[in-house]
Amino acid sequence: MASTYESFNLRTTPEKFYIEALDDGSEDVLSIDRVSTETTLTVRRDVPVVAESRPICGLMGTVRLVAGMYLVVITKKKKVGDLLGHAVWKAVDFDIISYKRTILHLTDDQMQDNKAFLSMIHGVLHTDGFYFATDYDLTHTLQRLANTSPEFHEMSLLERVEFPQLPQEEHPLLGLLGDGADVQLPLEVLGDDGAQEAADQRFVWNGHLLREFMLQPELHKFVFPVVHGFITMKSGCIGGRVFDWIIISRRSCFRAGVRYYVRGIDSEGHSANYVETEQIVQHSGAKASFVQTRGSIPFYWSQRPNLKYKPKPQISKTGNHLDGFQRHFDSQIILYGRQVILNLINQKGSEQPLALAFDKMVTGLGNGMVKYIAFDFHKECSRMRWHRLQILVDMVAETQDEFGYFLVDADGKVMLTQEGMFRSNCMDCLDRTNVIQSMLAQRSLQLQLRRMGVLHAGQQIEEQADFGKMFKNAWADNADACAKQYAGTGALKTDFTRTGKRTQWGLVMDGWNSMIRYYKNNFSDGFRQDSIDLFLGNYAVDEADRADPLRDPKDWKFLTLPIVMVVAFSMCIICLLMAGETWTETLAYVLFWGSASVVTGGLILFNGLDFVDAPKLVQKEKLD
Repeated sequence: MASTYESFNLRTTPEKFYIEALDDGSEDVLSIDRVSTETTLTVRRDVPVVAESRPICGLMGTVRLVAGMYLVVITKKKKVGDLLGHAVWKAVDFDIISYKRTILHLTDDQMQDNKAFLSMIHGVLHTDGFYFATDYDLTHTLQRLANTSPEFHEMSLLERVEFPQLPQEEHPLLGLLGDGADVQLPLEVLGDDGAQEAADQRFVWNGHLLREFMLQPELHKFVFPVVHGFITMKSGCIGGRVFDWIIISRRSCFRAGVRYYVRGIDSEGHSANYVETEQIVQHSGAKASFVQTRGSIPFYWSQRPNLKYKPKPQISKTGNHLDGFQRHFDSQIILYGRQVILNLINQKGSEQPLALAFDKMVTGLGNGMVKYIAFDFHKECSRMRWHRLQILVDMVAETQDEFGYFLVDADGKVMLTQEGMFRSNCMDCLDRTNVIQSMLAQRSLQLQLRRMGVLHAGQQIEEQADFGKMFKNAWADNADACAKQYAGTGALKTDFTRTGKRTQWGLVMDGWNSMIRYYKNNFSDGFRQDSIDLFLGNYAVDEADRADPLRDPKDWKFLTLPIVMVVAFSMCIICLLMAGETWTETLAYVLFWGSASVVTGGLILFNGLDFVDAPKLVQKEKLD
């Protein structure tokens, strides 16, 4: 593969940025004009001697804000490990550098908006979990990469980013989808035509930032796709047999966002909080992988925060649910084969309408490639009966054996392929989902290690104390990473994932994380959603546009009611502490001020949508 450069110097003059490639034998320099924004390839001798110099680890891309263009660079990286001999890095720190030397040409309001937009970009960049490799395609699973042509492997990483829209007749698997299907593929299964293959754009998080570089192939060696999610690489040893064990969770940039503001699917069938998780094991040259996906319930529904602890889910009455549902599973089938849906939400209460609608959608789809299994996680595991999760694992064991896993022997020959996919979901696709995915992953890993000769027949991973602990902690770390990126806190129920049992301390930590989630979901997630939309290009800043999208004037209720409630509650406490001459007088004051605080609090809850932090940026229309 045409790898990208690995190390750089950023040289800066008042007129230009120069990004020098420091790899051995390279003289290439990427030149960016800070006035015209023109990007060209030059050589080291053309860089002025007076240019200021600083080392950088990579180039994320460029972004346009109110003050003009900004250069986004990686300033610090940390090695995660080696995947098939390729170094995988975690981007740890970043810098955002303005093309313009001053922002004095902006009005005060524009300066404030530009500062807010910069804060948004910084916020996304410092959401933990950006990873890259300079000579390996992290966007694809081992099986997808094995299905690509030699020409594909010769492409640069950036050349793989764009992918086509294909009509049904151009791929044999599309016949499984029925008449009229027209699916956009992230193309990894289109056979041997290298021109049709590409990096999986679902997982390229800096795709919008790289748009200025995509049309200039000579610049591709200076940039690389960055994925968002979680990667861990461990070395295990069982009975003296050493093997490498890896988890890669790739978070989709389609319909990306935060917990309550992004639910369900969009018109193209992309589901919210969609994550592809691949577990890889390597031993004595052989490689195996097992892939699962998670994603929001794939039809049109919402659950907007309104100050209530658990807002009631609302199913859209206008959207064409079956069309979006079919688009989603058309893509899933083409990408992964047969689908088994593991729906872990409650079958009663506020989640019941979603469960009934999901079941109805699968029936209406009428596709034999899609199987639906409802498992009421909370009901089955109530009163600390966590051993009952084994019921679900046993229920799907035969299907999991049929799906298999991907296996390549030491000579590079494909021995097995994974023929189907478990698509798990709960409400958030975080806590309950990760518990089940870790159990299925453990079962698959056990089969793989036996096939590779690491485990003997009859040996169980649970019996291997050191590796078993490593396995559980890694999957709990995966849960925490996915949860922080979507919900703003670590995952719940990770005590079970880490120890195999539920604990009282785990319940306390779940309560703490739930309180933090409540605060963030109601009072800071609107800003986080705007930040993600800006970073991914769902909202575009226009320097010439004098509109002020970040200004959101509040009406009288926003300030008046909270002040009245605080004053009334304070007076109620004061009356209790400073009793009047008679108990009846004290009671009267307490009842008056207590009633005032309760009534005001009720009014605030009734108008909850006016008090939460809602997104302010309008998403731009997606072109067909």
